[in-house]
Amino acid sequence: MTLKTRHWDRLGNGGLTFTELGFGTAPLGNLYRAITDDEADAILDRAWAAGVRYYDTAPLYGLGLSETRLNRFLRDKPRDEYVLSTKVGRYLVPATPETRDGHGKWFEVPNRNEVYDYSYDGVMRSLESSFERLGVDRIDILFAHDIDVPNQGSRANVDAKVAQLQSSGYHALEQMRKDGAITAFGAGVNEWEVCQQLAEGGDYDLFLLAGRYTLLEQEALTSFLPLCEARGIGIVTGGPYNSGILATGPKPGAFYNYEVAEQPVLDRVAAIERVCQSHGVKLVDAAFQFPLLHPCTVSVVPGGQGVAEMDGNLAAARAEIPAALWSDLKSEGLMREDAPT
Repeated sequence: MTLKTRHWDRLGNGGLTFTELGFGTAPLGNLYRAITDDEADAILDRAWAAGVRYYDTAPLYGLGLSETRLNRFLRDKPRDEYVLSTKVGRYLVPATPETRDGHGKWFEVPNRNEVYDYSYDGVMRSLESSFERLGVDRIDILFAHDIDVPNQGSRANVDAKVAQLQSSGYHALEQMRKDGAITAFGAGVNEWEVCQQLAEGGDYDLFLLAGRYTLLEQEALTSFLPLCEARGIGIVTGGPYNSGILATGPKPGAFYNYEVAEQPVLDRVAAIERVCQSHGVKLVDAAFQFPLLHPCTVSVVPGGQGVAEMDGNLAAARAEIPAALWSDLKSEGLMREDAPT
């Protein structure tokens, strides 16, 4: 059974065809635990054999390791058969084992430090290095990465980075799109408000929005997603399981937004799960399928650091969800009434 696809062509330049299930490669960067090259290859091979044709990476993931591992995998794949995105806004510089970034997050990775830079030169420097690590001659989408409070530390810092991007780096992205060097550009962040700020200040194509339009959270419907719909902006949904709780269920120690979930979140997820169970649907399957109900969504990109998790994502991507489930969630106040279903 092949995976469903969605075609996006906002600019009339041929656009891009995404598989509804995309492959997020942060786990290939040894996120939270180290995996071997053979393990990484096995996950990628399983995804390709199942029909996954959208791959998202970033310099941050494993401080370059994710892009390097993709290089080996994609080397013999026909370039026109897959969509590839990476990110700009930080570049990597050499460090020592003691001073490198990401201790406790990235394991057995190159000794590098990350430098945030959303300027014209910073964007080009980051992209040049990504080309070298990936070994490809074309990158389809560039996302400005992590302009949000969790990464920048404060709203003032976010505003400063937005200003740098809009006044400088944006022009590099715009020129590359005009020249055909890339098909599209946007931003990959954890806050829909920043996406809206960028969209209102420039001609962006796609946003990779992590964890902010999910079965658990729909505030992006207030103003951001209607703006995207009006402008033909596509949405790649990252983190559809909100850091895990929508995959594991409301178990003790379940993670929400990268932290142990508090009781109100556990209670809400438990209520959502009960509705899913009443329809014979797995919570994780409903969580994957929910973002795809919005017309702007082009792909959903969950994590997965093993073949078993990849198989779980494939099952979720192929799941059929009865319309009555969504209706029941709305009637019980567990989903916004204006959420497309």
